Amino acid sequence: MKKLLFGALLLTTLFTACAQTKKVSILGDSYSTYQGYNPEGYAPFYPDANNDVKSVDQTWWSLYIKAKGYELEQNNSWGGTTICSTGYFGRVNYESSFMGRVDMLGNPDIIFLFGGTNDAWSRAPIGEYQWSDWTQDDCKAFRPALAYLLDALQKRYPKAKIYSILNSELREEINESMRAVCQHYGVQLIELHDIEKQNGHPSIAGMQSICDQLLEAID
Repeated sequence: MKKLLFGALLLTTLFTACAQTKKVSILGDSYSTYQGYNPEGYAPFYPDANNDVKSVDQTWWSLYIKAKGYELEQNNSWGGTTICSTGYFGRVNYESSFMGRVDMLGNPDIIFLFGGTNDAWSRAPIGEYQWSDWTQDDCKAFRPALAYLLDALQKRYPKAKIYSILNSELREEINESMRAVCQHYGVQLIELHDIEKQNGHPSIAGMQSICDQLLEAID
């Protein structure tokens, strides 16, 4: 009887440990970068001389993964990139956009999509809501590009739980678009608030606030 109880306890412990060790991937922009933790050739923002985040351990994603006991699978974040293919000064680049990096997230259990900031800052075209039959011309605008992106992520990673993070202080049409598209695809949208920033990017306090808001929002 004791052996059976011990065996059951051991199995329960092992199951719990396995269930808690999840792999996290990030598809993002400069807010999720850190030098040496993103693919070669990508443009990182952190560390930056005008921001007090000086260690990867101070980033929102590192704080969150540590707090949950998870593992980093892939951080595919590229500074200055947009969800749609239209970036700053109207330049079109599909490869560096979020859409062009869908297949580069490994084998995650959890995906954090943290974008839209550069779409807002660069005044990228908003476009109309579109739920299928996208062309590359369609995806030069934010709404169809975001719909294409979430559709592609769900099909490419059917077992992964996807969370979309919305930066604070963005244009309301970006906010409204994120809400509508995420609702359509059943993706939880986490709208950030009161994020302290230095040089336009989260500071140490801002990073901790992002982590805290994720921990509070995600069951």
